[in-house]
Amino acid sequence: MRLGKTAVVLGGSAAGLCTAGALAPHFDEVLVLERDELPAEAEHRRGVPQSKHPHFLLNSGRRAIGELFPGFEDDLIAAGGLHLMPSMDAAYLDGEGWSARKRGTMTMIYSSRILIERVLRDKVRGLENVVIREGVSVTGLTTRAGGTPDGEVTGVGFSTSTGVEHVDADFVVDAMGRGSSVGAWLAAAGWPEPEVRTLDAKVTYTSRWYDLPSPSERPPSWWWHHLVIMPTPDKGEHPAEHEFLVNFFPIEGNRVIACMGSWGIEMPRTTDAFVESARRVRTPLFADAMDRCAPTSEVHLTRSTGNKWRRYDLLRTPPKGLVSIGDSICAFNPFYAQGISSAAGSALLLREHLARADRIDAKFSARFLPAQRKLLSVPWSLAMARDGGYACAVGSEKLPEWRRRVVAALSSPAFSLIVGAAREDAVVDEHFAKVFNLDESLGAMLRNRRVLAGLVRYRVRAALGKHRVPFGFDPQAEPPATDYSPDAAITAPAAVR
Repeated sequence: MRLGKTAVVLGGSAAGLCTAGALAPHFDEVLVLERDELPAEAEHRRGVPQSKHPHFLLNSGRRAIGELFPGFEDDLIAAGGLHLMPSMDAAYLDGEGWSARKRGTMTMIYSSRILIERVLRDKVRGLENVVIREGVSVTGLTTRAGGTPDGEVTGVGFSTSTGVEHVDADFVVDAMGRGSSVGAWLAAAGWPEPEVRTLDAKVTYTSRWYDLPSPSERPPSWWWHHLVIMPTPDKGEHPAEHEFLVNFFPIEGNRVIACMGSWGIEMPRTTDAFVESARRVRTPLFADAMDRCAPTSEVHLTRSTGNKWRRYDLLRTPPKGLVSIGDSICAFNPFYAQGISSAAGSALLLREHLARADRIDAKFSARFLPAQRKLLSVPWSLAMARDGGYACAVGSEKLPEWRRRVVAALSSPAFSLIVGAAREDAVVDEHFAKVFNLDESLGAMLRNRRVLAGLVRYRVRAALGKHRVPFGFDPQAEPPATDYSPDAAITAPAAVR
């Protein structure tokens, strides 16, 4: 059902592109306004500086984008994306040593952010009623009766290289990202500014791109595609680099992104400092792998990583004809890889609500905003559960010191317990994968009686030293290539535990 003549999307990044796909069936024309000139190929651009860092496309995001754009996943893989099973294809260093390699319930597609957006742009450009205007800057909104029950957004103003233009709109979607000015424009028009909830754990991460050696030139021990090094649990003296979260992240074109990040620690900014820090992380494998690759970029550093939720859902009279998608409403610590998937989920949710609507009115906002709040609360609670434990964290959601200490003391052991149980219990593994992929809340998982039973069973067996799957392999040695899946024939030496 058509709900109007023109819908306007502010921003042409991943969130805006997904939104264009959601709007296309319901409006005569969808106009996407983008500040950058969009490249035809998979290239970096000024408006997406985070494209230089690793991006996970979680299963919930894959499904949402696939529903909005059928064939997206196949196109992404055809363009070079890697369809892998992390538990078999990633070397994972957690706790005191390497985890065992085994089959699991979760698969992922690995690619760069720029390839994801290129495939999305190709999909959007295939929609006959979607127009992308590039090189334009949105300057404001036109509104009527701002702040009253009848208040609505009626259009968008923007500037181009030739002057200022205006377009009347039946519906507007803000996908302008963390720096969106929409809240300020609404306040100037008479609406109260939305409450903003924040928590910034001072995460900084730095990345460098490399070309991998050809398959024939790689060491025989490189069974893995992805290398993950979690922060050390050691509370004693150790190099600052042992606190880093490290990824050697595979992408298309036989390339990898080497990435190091931390909470509240100064990160290397130069290539020399980057290489020196890499040699001090918890395992020599990271630096050794970098040495075998050819660097193709400088070091890219990002600090804009705080969690920020603009609570438009709490406004007594939210503006009709306007919603926000992606980082413009809820931005997460990028370490948790929730951004694109959350944006795609919101866009799919919007399409579902538009399909049930007969007009864009106050009732539409009253239905959509609570549903979006419920969707966003899942990734938000996960980010709060981890970032809330850091003493360096600041913001409205900063915990009282006693609670912060409790969270800090319990979060790492609890995570290790869940990861350990998931190694040995298929049900725990299944639900942990759902939580990681934003298909289930952490609270729902921990209320599941079967999951709780699996956690208790694992804890008892661990106390007795009776592990079904070994772990804790020496981090100074190569990660074991043996398949420790329950039905695999295991002939490898025993683990250190």
